[in-house]
Amino acid sequence: MKQDELDLRQALDYIDPRELSYSEWVGVGMGLKEAGYPVGLWEDWSRRNGGRYRTGECARKWDSFRGTDTPITAGTIVQMAQRGGWQPNGGDCELGWDDEIGGNEPYRVIDPHWVEAQEIAEPAEWHPAQQLITYLETLFDSEEHVGYVTRSFSNEDGKAMPTKGDWARTAGQLVQALSACGDDIGSVLGDYDPAVGAWIRFNPLDGKGIRNENVTAFRYALVECDGMDIDRQNALIRELELPVACLVHSGGKSVHAIVHIDAPDYPEYRKRVEYLYTVCRKNGLELDQQNRNPSRLSRMPGVLRKGHKQFLIDTNIGKTNFAEWREFIESATDDLPDPESMSAVWDEMPPLAPALISGVLRQGHKMLLAGPSKAGKSFALIELTIAIAEGKSWLGFDCAQGRVLYVNLELDRASCLHRFKDVYSCLGWKPEHLGNIDIWNLRGKSVPMDRLTPKLIRRAVKKDYIAVIIDPIYKVITGDENSADQMANFCNQFDKVCTELGCATIYCHHHSKGAQGGKRSMDRASGSGVFARDPDALLDLIELEVSDDLRTQMENNAVCRVCGAALEAAGKSDEVSQDDLCSQRAAMDACRRLLSGVDYNHLLDRIADTRKEVQARTAWRIEGTLREFPKFPPVNLWFEFPVHRPDGNGALQDINPDEAAPAWQRGAKARKGKAKQAKQSKKEAFDTAYNALCLGGDAPTVQDVIEYYTEQDENGEVQKPTSRTVYRWIKDYGYSLDKNSGKILNDTTCDMT
Repeated sequence: MKQDELDLRQALDYIDPRELSYSEWVGVGMGLKEAGYPVGLWEDWSRRNGGRYRTGECARKWDSFRGTDTPITAGTIVQMAQRGGWQPNGGDCELGWDDEIGGNEPYRVIDPHWVEAQEIAEPAEWHPAQQLITYLETLFDSEEHVGYVTRSFSNEDGKAMPTKGDWARTAGQLVQALSACGDDIGSVLGDYDPAVGAWIRFNPLDGKGIRNENVTAFRYALVECDGMDIDRQNALIRELELPVACLVHSGGKSVHAIVHIDAPDYPEYRKRVEYLYTVCRKNGLELDQQNRNPSRLSRMPGVLRKGHKQFLIDTNIGKTNFAEWREFIESATDDLPDPESMSAVWDEMPPLAPALISGVLRQGHKMLLAGPSKAGKSFALIELTIAIAEGKSWLGFDCAQGRVLYVNLELDRASCLHRFKDVYSCLGWKPEHLGNIDIWNLRGKSVPMDRLTPKLIRRAVKKDYIAVIIDPIYKVITGDENSADQMANFCNQFDKVCTELGCATIYCHHHSKGAQGGKRSMDRASGSGVFARDPDALLDLIELEVSDDLRTQMENNAVCRVCGAALEAAGKSDEVSQDDLCSQRAAMDACRRLLSGVDYNHLLDRIADTRKEVQARTAWRIEGTLREFPKFPPVNLWFEFPVHRPDGNGALQDINPDEAAPAWQRGAKARKGKAKQAKQSKKEAFDTAYNALCLGGDAPTVQDVIEYYTEQDENGEVQKPTSRTVYRWIKDYGYSLDKNSGKILNDTTCDMT
């Protein structure tokens, strides 16, 4: 059976064909056919309306449904069912948000498999009139009208069906007449067929009809279950402490429990009956879904049915009313721990969860990594995944070793897998525990977190993960991220993952727009403050602006390391002083003298790549807001794509984020940036001139540069730079002047022989 067909069958259980007009009944058939269901489904449902059902009519109508431009669809059926109290749940094959793994189901207060049957004994003495009098006095006030049926007819299948019956008399009138009838209830109600029995409506009517709109008080609902042993039905009803006003033996294979609903109106009645039926189903009572409407007939006590008595088993059992019973159910299934006395645990404190990230996060807790775009947050989480899998250090923090699930919501599968391999390679770690890493690639398939969580739990419950890393959460946010209550509900789902799997949940989120340096770390994440206040550990990344001097120093050190490695590989390192290896100019001069032409050219390529890498580095600072550990000093990092490396020499220690500086300092820096940009433009122009002059294969002289720049202005006057200006350009733009030849030298252009 198709899942959607199953849903429509459930929907039809909430639609009573007897309450529909002819056009509505036809609409149900058209909707079923439009959705592709068989005529038999419509046929079976229509039989419930015994008074109007005619054999063969469904099939004849079905064949006449040819389809229109505006067809009646399955949505019409769903709307009818929802008006009857149906709440679509998306099927039973998938865990719902409120379902628990390894715990009690919501509303599950008993285990039906362990409930022993309770035998029902027939009355030792048979007093039909008193049976019915007790029933009426229990359920009705004396002035309320009562509907009952003693006559029946056979439908086309030969099944006995009740007629509309009578509804004109009050409970008081019936009790008075029954008290004087000498157990001949037929003289009061009219003779009934003892092979069929009789029926009675359990809610009072207005004396004008028997439909739902004629019900004057929505006091009771019918609980009937004929799919199990009748003694077990009796036991389950009592174990559930249903607020039963009257418990009646049907004379057949079920008991009829008339249960307090006590609703003020019909909409509330539907909600409470839905709750009642849900609890019964959760506890093993599969109820007849047709019994929901308040004008429903039930079996009348005090009459015979096929030689068996329809009789009162009990009255006023279980809880007193619906509110008391619902409170009992909620308190029995709220899954909240009871309060405990501090004195009971003072001498034997429970052990704290071990640290997952030393000094930062415990196992089973939550952590948020927040930062702006291009901070490398995803790479940082991949680094963390690998560090936990291999039992290594992450950004200077030691990590416990164990299995990790990395939930990839943003990258395509190939890119994600390559990132893991690239990070392993750049970290220089051997992939000795790849089995500790599972990757769940969900790009293009992610769903809101309230739907993702049960799917995640089902896949992870037996994997013994010590961490689940979700990257990034904006893909699965449910609701408005600026709404505190909606984000509190969203963040509670991370608690669900932690609790059900016994592992840490780690996720990342982006900063809000605008300057961040002047804010506290916990106020930088985008959206509601719930994001920052919910996790047990918040690590916040903010960028540091690297000065020109520092970047020049970094470039010098990097080039010197490359030169030193090249000289050592060539066996020439002993011929160079340590002082020369601390200056990139001196180190490159030494390499030019000592290396072969081929090796030197290869070195120049490596130096060019090294300079690009240094220029591409970004500097970051991590600040932590922790619940379980003391605050740690800020951690400064270099992001050298694709990994973050701690700042080992303290070069970033004294740098403050741009936004933390006073306005006058930010203005001065902006002006300095414009000057730097202008200088860079002039350097690029000089580089272009130099390369053009080198086309002959020889380095240019100062005079060559002067002639290249010489030009006439718009007034016809000759403009040319002075020798002093060219000397300054040579110095500022990274060139040198050979005093012997007078030629301008550059490390990467022209023939320097």
